[in-house]
Amino acid sequence: MKLATAYNGTPDGLLLVVAHDQQRAVPATGIAATLQAALENWDAIQPALQALSQRLNSGECKEAAGLSAWQLLAPLPRAWQWLDGSAFSMHGDLMAEAFHQPPINSSLPLMYQGLSHQFFGPTADVPFMSEADGIDFEGEFGILTTQVAMGTPADQAQSHIALLVQINDWSLRRLAPVEMKTGFGWIQAKPACSMAPFAVTPDELGAQWRQARVQATLEIWRNDERYGVVPATEMGWGFDQLVAHAAAMRELCAGTVIGSGTVSHSRYREVGSCCIAERRAIEMIDNAGTATTPYLRFGERVRMLAHGNSDALPLFGVIDQRVMAAKN
Repeated sequence: MKLATAYNGTPDGLLLVVAHDQQRAVPATGIAATLQAALENWDAIQPALQALSQRLNSGECKEAAGLSAWQLLAPLPRAWQWLDGSAFSMHGDLMAEAFHQPPINSSLPLMYQGLSHQFFGPTADVPFMSEADGIDFEGEFGILTTQVAMGTPADQAQSHIALLVQINDWSLRRLAPVEMKTGFGWIQAKPACSMAPFAVTPDELGAQWRQARVQATLEIWRNDERYGVVPATEMGWGFDQLVAHAAAMRELCAGTVIGSGTVSHSRYREVGSCCIAERRAIEMIDNAGTATTPYLRFGERVRMLAHGNSDALPLFGVIDQRVMAAKN
């Protein structure tokens, strides 16, 4: 089942059920007004959404319209909680090597709590204060949870993964080292993220969902350059483990968003990278500490899509955005 959220003048938008072919959609009228409302009562509401999805895909849903009839927001335009992991160790290893830092050795997943009251829609322009802040994209996958009790173990956590999403975790690289030195969390270096248009149930991915991981390839474009075609097959911590880590000392509310962190792969020279910082790290390793790839400038375009094979439709739709100067 594919779900989306359309703009209707309210902060949380209108919940849509989307056809498998991504051509048609229908409002979830009488079932749930918003995705957050659905997640808060998921066990009761999911069967009705699934039944509507079946009607839509069988051609029996007369109230359906072309997907282009709606302006799509992020599937969850705002959330109570956004927790981002760093589950691809190759990304961290490259960054550590480039900056001559010891690798982070931890028996626990790495995770921080970020800004959650806003997620940009898949085609929205994204504003930033200054190009000098080192504007970067980070392609990753994420999950939306149901309510998770404090202390839920990993072997029970997967049942709380309601939906899967694709995320661009925007970062301001010039600001990150300053905040890291304080020992506190990100405030300025991590602005609002973006989401691809569709949130999908795990069964929608088929073979691309295994061991609580999205086993797909993330394709990144910077303007007209294909920046990376990176398999997400080396995720060290599964989303079940990330949920358990996040819930170890707190209850997770329904609609908690948990990210995988930047997708990265050991064949980075062949498949590329999902963020500029990683490419710059590789350049620093190769060129005695010198990086040549610039961060984003205003007007540049970033596209992201995930696929199981090159012929298939994008699993989560497409993020296609430009970075712009913020209007003061």
